[in-house]
Amino acid sequence: MYVYLVGEDKLSSDLPGVSVLANKNLKMVLDGRYNDPLDKSRIYFRSDHYNFAKHGVPILFYFDGIHRDYHRPTDTVDKIEFELMAKRAQLVFLTAWEIANRNEMLKRDKPLPAAALTR
Repeated sequence: MYVYLVGEDKLSSDLPGVSVLANKNLKMVLDGRYNDPLDKSRIYFRSDHYNFAKHGVPILFYFDGIHRDYHRPTDTVDKIEFELMAKRAQLVFLTAWEIANRNEMLKRDKPLPAAALTR
C-alpha cells in the first residue's frame, strides 16, 4: 500500500520525520514522485494546501495520484479501494496526532521553493 507525499520537505526540516514516525506501524510506501517542485503536474502549487505554504506554513499533502478518471465525471465511488483509503486515513490521523502533540510547533526553517516564483 502506498501514498504520495507532497510538500513534506519544503518548509520544515521537522515534517519528514513526522511522516516516518506516523507511518511506523502502518508501513505504507511513502512515495515522493509528485513532490519535485519542477514536476510538470505542479501538484504542490495547485492544490488547496498551497495557500498555507505560500505564507510559510509547513504543509504535507497526501495524494493518491493522477489517473485517467482524475477530476472527471467518471471518477466514481466504485473505483475507490476502500482498504487503501482507510489506511491512508489512518496515516493522516496519526500525522495530525504527532504534530498536535509536539512540545513545539514545527520548525519553519526552509524557504519556499524557487519554482514558486515562476507561478
